Amino acid sequence: MKRRFWPAVGLFFLAPLVAEYLLGNLPITALFALVGLAGLYGGGAVLIREFVRRRGWGYPSILVLALAYGVLEEGVTTQSLFNPNYADLRLLDPGHIGFLGMGAPWTLMVLTLHTVWSITVPIVLVEAVSKRPREPWLGKAGLTVMSVLFVLGVVATTAIQLKNDSFVASPAQFAGAALVFFALIGLAARLGSNVSRRGPGGVPAVWLVGLSSLAVTSAFMLVSDLDLPGWPTAAIYVVGWVVASLIVLSWSRREAWTRQHVLALASGALLTYAWHAFPESPVFDASKTVDLIGNAVFAALALILLWFAWRRVAVVTPAAGTTAGTPAVDETIRRDEFSDS
Repeated sequence: MKRRFWPAVGLFFLAPLVAEYLLGNLPITALFALVGLAGLYGGGAVLIREFVRRRGWGYPSILVLALAYGVLEEGVTTQSLFNPNYADLRLLDPGHIGFLGMGAPWTLMVLTLHTVWSITVPIVLVEAVSKRPREPWLGKAGLTVMSVLFVLGVVATTAIQLKNDSFVASPAQFAGAALVFFALIGLAARLGSNVSRRGPGGVPAVWLVGLSSLAVTSAFMLVSDLDLPGWPTAAIYVVGWVVASLIVLSWSRREAWTRQHVLALASGALLTYAWHAFPESPVFDASKTVDLIGNAVFAALALILLWFAWRRVAVVTPAAGTTAGTPAVDETIRRDEFSDS
């Protein structure tokens, strides 16, 4: 079957746009940086998505590999997990873990940003608009090109970071990051091969799932803005991660769970980045007016993408013989739930 590579191209550029520009970390005047960032973020997102879909795995594996990507970027490429004065911000001082040379709140926060927003949300959105959401999009040539672009993105980002900051992590820290990276890949494989049956039971309405996602992800971003002591912040992050993961996994193992619910989760998270960009201060210098204009432009583009994604996702309607609160789900949707069970 001929590969449809255009969704991969879309994901290649969407990932950095969400990760840096929609977040408000980079202003619209720094759009030139997209050329370099696409190789890193976009290449990583596409390779993760292709790797998972070729093996018939699901979103849990994507999330774990997205976390592995975060470890690679922040532990090896930018080394922000270990640099005590990264970007002159002293990010590791709160909740500092001396023997690791890391800061608990920063580690949890930045890895969450990559796991949820940099990789998983763009994948969900592009799969929502694709006619072949579960099939590979690239052939061998496309995978080779994407792999080269990703390696170039990693090398370029690392070189720029070292040029701006001479800090280099210790061999033990690099070894620890590598160990975690490969352990996460193994966990993703285990999750992908461990398929359980879906059981009976209802799930919240799609709009309620989306609203819950918006509320939880907004709370996550607000915690990082409150300047709380380090360890209480880390505890909030851990509790939030555990509770949210258990709830979503419970929902996704029920027969009523659909692609719409998955898209609702991604939509809520995307809208959180959109509103949070306005109080965010960009890394590059930009006037307040230019910054606000850029935030508005990217937020509008996010809304357009969501509108298009929701139009493309199949509408679930009750069929004859179904009971109230248990909508009928066609086989295409049934195979595309969060847990892929």
